[in-house]
Amino acid sequence: MQQEQASPEVQKRIQASFDRQGLMAHLGARITHIGPGCVHIVLPGRPEVTQQHGYFHAGASSAIADSAGGYAAFTLFPKDTEVLTVEYKINLLAPAVGDHIEAVGTVLKPGRTLTVCQLEVFGVQDGQRKLVANGQQTLIRVNRHEQ
Repeated sequence: MQQEQASPEVQKRIQASFDRQGLMAHLGARITHIGPGCVHIVLPGRPEVTQQHGYFHAGASSAIADSAGGYAAFTLFPKDTEVLTVEYKINLLAPAVGDHIEAVGTVLKPGRTLTVCQLEVFGVQDGQRKLVANGQQTLIRVNRHEQ
């Protein structure tokens, strides 16, 4: 399935912002798709991102879901703005297992100030994806000088 790509300018802006996130670098997460209103983030499995049973930790799953939704919204914002999460809720549907997990953030309702996104996290093992978490998020668009 071919997914629509964001413009090169938007892709560069999103990737540059993502690269400034210390937590994403610390976790080892990377962006794998940047489209208009849709961003995918992958987190490879390794002991440092698991909990006591060997599953991906809910904190790691939630962190990449939050970033995927935030950047999905950011793809639709003007270039002189930034994005901040106002709130999000996530349901953990199944243990997060696999070679890696993949978070998909998708804009449900863009707005001038607030944007609402759907968050999905999949466990991926041998190319098979299983939905392990689902949520919703509200983001705010801010001008760069307002931070």
